[in-house]
Amino acid sequence: MEKYFFMKEITVEELKEKIDNQEDFQLIDVREPFEYEMSNLGGENIPLAGILIESDKIATDKPVIIQCRSGARSASAINQLEQQLGYENLYNLKGGILAWKAAFDPEMQVY
Repeated sequence: MEKYFFMKEITVEELKEKIDNQEDFQLIDVREPFEYEMSNLGGENIPLAGILIESDKIATDKPVIIQCRSGARSASAINQLEQQLGYENLYNLKGGILAWKAAFDPEMQVY
């Protein structure tokens, strides 16, 4: 039987506040490189397919916010990292970059 974890989430408003306050956190974007190049929030691009392979790039000593286009791929990345590697400091960006676009940047190009 699979274990289900309660996933921690953060809203785009909370993320913007962290950025504005220059808080210490890591932002990981799990979209494909072509999506990332079109528009991003300044996070590190580690596509979902490589998230476990490149997990050494993901901090364990501070909050890590994982984002994608809508929140689905980032949720998948978090599930993999929590269940297989025991991460406990991960937050899913609710609504992904689409929510950011809607809230703060309607001109942003999103694939």
